[in-house]
Amino acid sequence: MKQLFILDKQNYDPSFKKSHRPSVRAIIHNDGKLAMVHSKSQNYFKFPGGGVEEHENHPKALIREVREEVGLCIIPETIVDFGEVVLLQLSHIHKDTIFEQESFYYICDVEDRIEAQNLDTYELDAKFTLEYVSIEEAIHVNLHEQHFEADSMMIERETRVLGMLETIFTEAKL
Repeated sequence: MKQLFILDKQNYDPSFKKSHRPSVRAIIHNDGKLAMVHSKSQNYFKFPGGGVEEHENHPKALIREVREEVGLCIIPETIVDFGEVVLLQLSHIHKDTIFEQESFYYICDVEDRIEAQNLDTYELDAKFTLEYVSIEEAIHVNLHEQHFEADSMMIERETRVLGMLETIFTEAKL
């Protein structure tokens, strides 16, 4: 998969060991809007998705994570690679460790139904909800609104991907 960009906070010693966290993210486009997770408590938009578990391949993880976070059911045969983003920063969990998160973005379609969310505690606290929003609105909220205790690197990653999509969709007139 093509690497889109690297976000490196450079707040660590390069000699530290690395902790890897692969994750998958869904780009779901419908009628000029994107299906996004809106954190109502921290006021940001992110692509639905999350961590890949040890026994999963990327499509399986993507299908599971999207269903859990927003209740949408991905049509497996529509999953297409978009690109990868690497995020590097000092781990908040492990001492003297660099946290390396690889986020793999996939364009996909979903079935015309919504199931119940199955959220983790932190997702419930963040008040994750499904919203179909324009790229412009998601970018505006991520860039100009107060996000409270949200992860600024994650918001920057998602906003940069949104900007790339805005350029592509504008050129394709989608």
